Order: sequence, then structure tokens, then C-alpha cells
Amino acid sequence: MQKVDFKKKLKQLYQPSSKEIGEVNVPPMKYLMVDGEGAPETTQAFADAVAVLYSLAYTLKFMVKKGALAIDYSVMPLEGLWWADDMSAFSSGDKSKWKWTLMIMQPEFITQEMVHAAIAEVKIKKNLAALDKVRFEALAEGSAAQIMHIGPFSEEGPNIARLHQYIESHGHTLAGKHHEIYMSDIRKTAPQRWKTVIRQPML
Repeated sequence: MQKVDFKKKLKQLYQPSSKEIGEVNVPPMKYLMVDGEGAPETTQAFADAVAVLYSLAYTLKFMVKKGALAIDYSVMPLEGLWWADDMSAFSSGDKSKWKWTLMIMQPEFITQEMVHAAIAEVKIKKNLAALDKVRFEALAEGSAAQIMHIGPFSEEGPNIARLHQYIESHGHTLAGKHHEIYMSDIRKTAPQRWKTVIRQPML
């Protein structure tokens, strides 16, 4: 059986330096996605989105492992796109106005038909509130700058500022949505050791 570690295969996208800002060209990739809004700590829709994404991602993993493809791969980390209609909501800390798309990247061999089958399987086993909100789409970010933030989410501010300053000082402009990739299991890891890829697409 073939085994694939996509975090290693896509190291340049998922394991950037925590010291230096790097530039990457992100190819189009397919994701399971759920849209929502509100503070991640207190909004039930956020927890529902996380639950359904992981349920489907693991269902697809085992479908592939046991099926004709016979590929064993690790489920990718949770990712989030973040924005607000009024971007001052980010600096003001009013998380109730934050909007987000939570997502988990899927290997290139995952098809829409497989996702439909996984949804049907999960629907039989679990009553998940956000199951009908899941979509399977490609995201093409293209040119972006990124850095690995180590520590609590509440301390990301300086690294986000560095990222934006880097982009502007190198003659680029911000484009697309603020993108975070959560590399740590926050249930098992101390906050000061959390690893989060912070990415900003640019033109």
C-alpha cells in the first residue's frame, strides 16, 4: 500500500520558517469548505464546521485506504480564511463580525463523487448540524507571503504586521483573504507551542 505524507510533500506550503518571511506560489488545491461568521471561541457554527470537516476528511481517508486506490495518507490540518465586511473589526477585536471559511485540503485524487459518497456515509452514522453546508471547491491563491507563528492566536498581531509590511515594502499589494493553517492539536499542546502558518496572498 502506498503511503503519502502531504505535509512533507507540500513542505514549502505547510512548514515555513518561524523566523523569516518567505514567498510561495500556491497552486490550485481542492478543499472541503464550510462558511460562517462569528467569534470562533463562542459561536456554535464554528464548532459544528470543525466537526463536520474532520468527520468527512477521515471518512474520505478510509474510503481511499480500503478502496481501489489503496493509498494511506494523513488527514491535513484545519485551515481558515478570515475577513470582515468592515476590516476595522479585526483591529478592534470585535470577533462577532468576523467571517470565515474553514477548510481541509484534499489530495488531487479525491473527486466530487467521492465527497458525495462520504457525506452519505457520515449522514447515516452521525447527526452533524453543518453537513448540508459543506462544499468541495478548488482555491487558487497564487503568489503569497507566509510565516510560521509559534504561540497563542492572541499573539499573532506582530507577525501579521510583519507580513503586511514585507508585502508592501517589496512592491506588492495585499490580495485575497487572511489565511491561517493550524498545524498543532490545541487540545494536546500548550498554547506557547501552537504552530500556525499565517499566509497572505499578494499581487
